[in-house]
Formats: sequence, C-alpha cells, structure tokens
Amino acid sequence: MISAIQMEALLKYMSSHIQLSPEEEAFLLSKVFVRKYLKGQYIVQQGDVCKYECFVLSGCTKMFYVDDEGQEHIIMFSIEDWWTSDMGSFITQTPADFNIQCLENTVLVMFSYDVIEELYANIPKLERFFRQIIERAFVASQKRIVRNFALTAKDRYLYFRKQYPKIEQRIPQYMIASYLGITKEFLSKVKSQLILEQ
Repeated sequence: MISAIQMEALLKYMSSHIQLSPEEEAFLLSKVFVRKYLKGQYIVQQGDVCKYECFVLSGCTKMFYVDDEGQEHIIMFSIEDWWTSDMGSFITQTPADFNIQCLENTVLVMFSYDVIEELYANIPKLERFFRQIIERAFVASQKRIVRNFALTAKDRYLYFRKQYPKIEQRIPQYMIASYLGITKEFLSKVKSQLILEQ
C-alpha cells in the first residue's frame, strides 16, 4: 500500500517529466507498491532475475558486482528521487550481473516488469518517461567509462563530489574508493592534497 506522502513524492518527481491526468495517476498508483528494506538487505543479488524497477523514496543503495576473487566493485549509488535496478536483467528478464544492497534503511516504490508493460499499454506517455530514464542511465554509464579512462583519481573524486553532493557523508570512505576504482589509502591522499590546495 502506498501512503499519501509517498504517493506525492513519486507524482512530484514524475510531473517534472510528464503530465498525468487524475485518472492516470490513480491507475498508476493502483499498480505499484511500496516496500521497506533494512540496512544491509539486498534488493537484487547477482544471478537472480531483477524483477523490479525501483524509485527511492528514502534511504541509500549501492549497486556492485563481486569478481571471481571476491573483490567488490561499486557501480553506482542511489538516494532519494533516484532509480535503482539491474537494468539489463530487468529489461531482458535474465540473471542479474549486479547486486543492489541497502546502505541505510530504505523505502522503495516497486514497479514490476509486468506492471510496467501494463502501464505502457494503458498510459502510453509512461513509455516515453521510462525510455528517458533508461537513456539517461545509459549516457551516464558511457560517460563514467570515459571519465575512468581520461581523468586522474583526483578529478574523478571531484566529479563524484559534484555528482553526489548529498551522500558523501552518508557512505563509508572505502565504498567511495571502490566506486572511483582506487584504494581507500589513495583516496585519503587525494583528499589531503585537496585540503592543502585550498
């Protein structure tokens, strides 16, 4: 069940992209549900099929994969008004490449694969809305690849601070280092250097 406050947060976000009639809003809200996760709980695990596209009402999540040596590699974080999902797994309904885990107690609006297909059929403008979300995620992913090749660790960290201004204090330093592709010791050196440059 989705509460009035939760409903308002979702519709406010969507209204910045598309305009829904009261009837369309009611239909949308009748098809989605809200789920609460505790810190440490997984939304998706590698190898499982990702069944939901999730809108973050509150909390913080990380998407990561674990390599054959057990090393964790963080791909992205999501906070309030962001989306989280293993998009490839969700779209193709095949096993997920990534884990999504809650870093805080987290509340999500859940859109199942079947529900999204039903929403597309009944509210065609939502197909454009979700297409835009997927396109932006794809562009962000490509740009991140370029940054990892082209920028120094310091510049990647500065970009991270700009991209995630509200969450640096909410996550451990070793996770930021993993996201940047460096060790936490090297991140400490980068931060010390930036302090000296001020």
